[in-house]
Amino acid sequence: MKKLFTLLTIFSSLILAESKPNIIYILADDMGYGDVKAYNPDCKFPTPHLDSLAQNGMMFTDSHTNSSVCTPTRYGIMTGRYAWRTRLKDGVQNGYGASLIEPDRMTLASLLKSQGYNTACIGKWHIGMDWALTSGSSAKAKGDNVDHTTPIKNGPVDVGFDYYFGLAGSLGMPPHCFIENRNLISELDVIHKDKKGTNKKLHSCRPGFASSDFDVFQVLNQVTDKAVDYIEKNAKKEKPFFLYFPLNAPHAPVTPHKDFQAKSNINAYADFCMEVDWRVGQIIKSLKEQNIFDNTLIIFTTDNGCSGTAKIDQLLAVGHNPSAHFRGIKGNLYEGGHRVPFLVQWPKAIKAGSVSDQTICTTDFLATLADMNNLELKDNQGEDSVSFYPALMGQNIDTTQRTAIIHHSDQGKFAIRQNKWVLVMDPHAGSKRKDGFSTPVKNPAAIQLFDLDQDPSQTINLQHQNPEIVSRMKKQLMSIIDNGRSTPGQAQKNDPGKKGWAHYDELIEKIN
Repeated sequence: MKKLFTLLTIFSSLILAESKPNIIYILADDMGYGDVKAYNPDCKFPTPHLDSLAQNGMMFTDSHTNSSVCTPTRYGIMTGRYAWRTRLKDGVQNGYGASLIEPDRMTLASLLKSQGYNTACIGKWHIGMDWALTSGSSAKAKGDNVDHTTPIKNGPVDVGFDYYFGLAGSLGMPPHCFIENRNLISELDVIHKDKKGTNKKLHSCRPGFASSDFDVFQVLNQVTDKAVDYIEKNAKKEKPFFLYFPLNAPHAPVTPHKDFQAKSNINAYADFCMEVDWRVGQIIKSLKEQNIFDNTLIIFTTDNGCSGTAKIDQLLAVGHNPSAHFRGIKGNLYEGGHRVPFLVQWPKAIKAGSVSDQTICTTDFLATLADMNNLELKDNQGEDSVSFYPALMGQNIDTTQRTAIIHHSDQGKFAIRQNKWVLVMDPHAGSKRKDGFSTPVKNPAAIQLFDLDQDPSQTINLQHQNPEIVSRMKKQLMSIIDNGRSTPGQAQKNDPGKKGWAHYDELIEKIN
């Protein structure tokens, strides 16, 4: 009898594993809403593989990152929590930044691991990890006080991933070397000194430690090969897998592989976007070859809008706007800084050619996965995460779970979005970066209110005409900040900043 019970248990678990989809989350780096032809008919370079995801899956048209820069968006994706609730109140970390994810916090990986998934992160991490130090209390930006031979702590494999291969920070940040699990895979035998890129392999990288075989023009190709290898090794296993695949491209240094250089006939950034598209195609091809494509949930999105390093003037000169018709780029609070492509394909479950205009945020995947697995998040899990699983099934998202989304800039300034209205709490959209438009906003003021239904390009500030709406949204913004969550549940605490929270104090003054 006991033997029969064991066999039934094994059989039941196999059926459950077979029914659960494999999941691949692809995150491009600094790629704009207008850099995918499915979103922007005026896109001046082809993106056939991304367009195929749109044609054969679901395209979200009102998707937003929780920040308009790298590190905080990645933290939000992993944890379902706004990153400004952590000690990181503005900006990003460098390649030696300490781990930002709290030791006991639920992540996408730990949630799925608890549900029987094999989990892997391959690509750019940039949420911090703890390096062994030779002196001092924190790692220096160039790694001068870091012991690179000691295993790293509190990186991806300590927050739920079974396997990790990739970069500590952005492509141009030291250490210029791949990490596998907790260790560098090569000796750091070169000191890169010239930020101008006289060493062609380390073109435009920041000075710092490097391995002699590290070549920035090869990185996207190398991480894709690793991802394909992971898919092939896990395709026939009983457990489903989750692959988080954060790309290093088209972020600076803008270094497309030689096979893509000059392919767009525009500039290196456009070439790099074409390579991103091709690498996505390689992932899809591998899934099909392994006969697991139909029951694999694929997500493609980006961590924020296009960066000025793309040489936007060159793109605009040929009629290509990386933000499409939206004002703003990476770093600022206008739509182009945080409205991003968000494509989902799951042939077994999602109707081909679907388009959703429901508003979602990159913090939402944690709650979505919990929903898919019939789990209920605790009060200290996914505080800013709302499931968009209903949207994938052709239904409406439960808007009572979060009444507004908060946007955050590179300088730590805030905006709040509710329905068609967005309130920007800074006259410069929270950044020194240009907004990408030649004409300034009409009716300039310290606070800006836009009606996105009537004015998606954010050309006219309506705050003077709508004092009641401004007042209501100000109060809502402060409530979401002070409660430590934007979803129903017990209030949580925000973490203190290392140097205080100056922008919070400024916000209070502005609101009062």
